[in-house]
Amino acid sequence: MSQNNNPSVSKDAELKKFSKMSLIRSLLPIAGLIIIFIIFNILTNGRMISNMSLVLSQVYVTMIAATGVFFIMTMGGLDFSQGSILGISSIVVCLVSKVNIPLAIVAGIVSGAVIGAINGYFYVNRKIKSFIVTICTMFLFRGFIKYMASNAPVAGSAALINYNNDVIKATCTIIILAVGFFFFKYTKFGIYLKAIGAGEKAAKFSGIRTDRMKFFIYVLAGAITGFAAFINCIKVGSVTASGGNQLETQILIALVLGGMPISGGAKVRFENVIVGSLLYIVLNTGLTMLGFTTQMMQLIQGVVFLIFVAVFADRQSLQVIK
Repeated sequence: MSQNNNPSVSKDAELKKFSKMSLIRSLLPIAGLIIIFIIFNILTNGRMISNMSLVLSQVYVTMIAATGVFFIMTMGGLDFSQGSILGISSIVVCLVSKVNIPLAIVAGIVSGAVIGAINGYFYVNRKIKSFIVTICTMFLFRGFIKYMASNAPVAGSAALINYNNDVIKATCTIIILAVGFFFFKYTKFGIYLKAIGAGEKAAKFSGIRTDRMKFFIYVLAGAITGFAAFINCIKVGSVTASGGNQLETQILIALVLGGMPISGGAKVRFENVIVGSLLYIVLNTGLTMLGFTTQMMQLIQGVVFLIFVAVFADRQSLQVIK
C-alpha cells in the first residue's frame, strides 16, 4: 500500500513547490537585469559602463511615474493616460516657472492630480473600466498638448536648467521611492491595495472603503507623474508637442519586466518598480548603442515583453482588468 496518501504530506510538498517557484519568479527580473547589462556592456565594448550617467539620466522620469502606476496595477487597474498627464503637467510647470520655480512644482503636482481625479471619477462613480477611461483621457489631453505646443515648444524659465543635475534628480527619485516603499510595505495602505487587487468584493466585506481607495490612488498616481513633469522639464527647459509621448507604454513594459503580475493582488513587490525601470532603460539604451533601428527595437522589446507576461501572468487568478 502506498505511503503517499497522507493529505498533510501532499499539501506540504505542494507548498514547498509553490514557495520555490515564487522565489524563482522574484529573482528572475534581477537576474535578467544583471545578465542583460553584462551582455550589452560586452557587445558595446564597455560603453554601457562608461556612459552610466547617461543611462541613469533616462530612468528618473520613468521610475517616478511608474511608482504611481504600480499602486494602480496592484489593485488590478490600468492607466494609459500617464503620457498625457506628463505632457500637460510639463506645460504647466514651464508656464508657471516664469513666475516661481517652487510654485511651478506645486502647479505640476496639482495639474497631474486633477487629471487623476477625472480618471478616478469616471472609473469609480460612473463604473467605467479603467483602461477605457484612461484611453479616452489619453487622447483628450494629448489633443490639448498638441494644441498648446504645435506651433512652437512651450518654453519655461531659463532658471529651470540650473536644476538639471544628477544629484537633484537622483535625490527626488530616491525620496519618492522611499516614501512609496514605506507606505506600501509598513502601513495599511499596501494591505488595502493588495486586498482590492486580490478580490474587491472580499475587500469591501472586510471593511475597506474600496471606492474611496480607488479614487485616491488615481489622484495620487496623477500627482506623482505631475511631480515627474518637473524632472522632465529641467532637462531642456521646454516642452514639445510630443512631450510624454508613449510614457504609458514604457511604464507598463517596465513594470512587467520587473515581475509585476498583470492582475495585481498579493504577489506584487515594490521592487518591481526599481528593477523593471532599470531593466527597460538598460535594454532600450543597449539596443540604441548597438545601432538597431526603431522598428527592430520595438520588435525585440515586444518579444521580451511577451516572454515576461507569459512567465509572470497568474493564470489561476487572472481576470479582466478592473
